[in-house]
Amino acid sequence: FARDEGADLGLAVDPDVDRLSLVNESGVPIGEDLTLALASAVVLRRTPGIVVTNLSTSRVVEDVARAHGGELVRAPVGEIHVARRMQSEGAVVGGEGNGGVILPDLHHTRDAPLASALVLQHLVDEGSTLSAAVDRWPAYTIVKTKIDFPRESLPDAYAELERQLASDGVDSTDGARFHWVERQAWLHVRPSGTEPVVRLIAEAPGRSEAQELVEGATAVLEGLM
Repeated sequence: FARDEGADLGLAVDPDVDRLSLVNESGVPIGEDLTLALASAVVLRRTPGIVVTNLSTSRVVEDVARAHGGELVRAPVGEIHVARRMQSEGAVVGGEGNGGVILPDLHHTRDAPLASALVLQHLVDEGSTLSAAVDRWPAYTIVKTKIDFPRESLPDAYAELERQLASDGVDSTDGARFHWVERQAWLHVRPSGTEPVVRLIAEAPGRSEAQELVEGATAVLEGLM
């Protein structure tokens, strides 16, 4: 529709209007992680400070925060965890990679109309199209899967993943999130809050590397069952 109508961009929200997805002027979806990234750029340009997001959100948000003199802090997955961490950190903006943006000057709740306004302001600030604004930042690919796995065995699984993956660090505040600095990659393994499964989410500059991380971690879990 955005392409057919010659629109500058398309804005899509979920039924309760707390998450925003974007479509560029060519009709191409750009991914919900970019909603928070672009919205954060607007806030940080005016008020440098802390950005809070969850452990499964793209590192492009971190790229934006650093470029504007800010700092990224990660919280467990879930709006309430992000909101509470924003309050404790005194964050200037935050949200999740599902298109949810939280601006504490307004309230500590995800808000799609707010996100729309910030994205539109970002295009004014940049004086560019949405695709050009996105192309300014590194491109990453996220791969997701899930596996049936006994939750009581997760501590052993995390320990085995840490032993085999040789990452640069592990965040254990919500499952286990492994990261590799030079590879610009991460893997998050956590029990689902909505299904009786374990979720595996990986991000890397290329799809093949992200897929390799997910498949390798899946093989480790399957080997423990």
